[in-house]
Amino acid sequence: MLMAGEELATALDKLNFTSPVAVTYNTFAFAWEGYRAYLEKFVSGNRRILFLGMNPGPWGMVQTGIPFGEVSIVRDWMELNPDIHQPEPVHPKRPVKGMQCERSEVSGKRLWGLFVERFKKPQNFFNDHIVLNYCPLAFMEKTGRNLTPDKLPAPETRSLQVVCDDHLRTVVAALQPDWVIGVGVYAEKRAREALDSKGLRFGRILHPSPANPHANAGWAERATTQMQELGAW
Repeated sequence: MLMAGEELATALDKLNFTSPVAVTYNTFAFAWEGYRAYLEKFVSGNRRILFLGMNPGPWGMVQTGIPFGEVSIVRDWMELNPDIHQPEPVHPKRPVKGMQCERSEVSGKRLWGLFVERFKKPQNFFNDHIVLNYCPLAFMEKTGRNLTPDKLPAPETRSLQVVCDDHLRTVVAALQPDWVIGVGVYAEKRAREALDSKGLRFGRILHPSPANPHANAGWAERATTQMQELGAW
């Protein structure tokens, strides 16, 4: 999986993005040490459930290299302290402070907070589960506003999907999960379209972003219920 990630990073660096994209951060480049440490510590062998997010948030994976990687969870629960470098260029409104970032990634705090509460210890969660992102690029508009991959122009979307779909297939072949659970609609859709459904079960949980009004009250309970109704938990 590490080699596949390096190959994806190289392929993504060859893509060009136009307006409204002003700046992209490739977390598999400047924050690679965080992702590598995460995989080396927590991924060995198959995983029954793969939670698949969309792409990095500005105060989570952009800072730590770890999907939904809210700094306090990464430091205190995962007990990882990766050395994060600087992207080029840096958007002035989206600084990268790594593990010294004082901003909280709400989506990551909610997602990993559910896993902390339910599984208590990291090994209890990672014995059966893993969290990954479909795309390791963060996109920013000129103002610094976060831009999600589903808002890219159609030709650029297709180019992005070609390389990210291929990486996802490689990851799934390595992990051999029973379930691929999209964290939100976009990730579930990409998983269903990219992967051979034979032998795989797909599902979705509500995205924990505060931009999603349905996630701002009782998100953990709703996500737990969704997993139970699917039969994955």
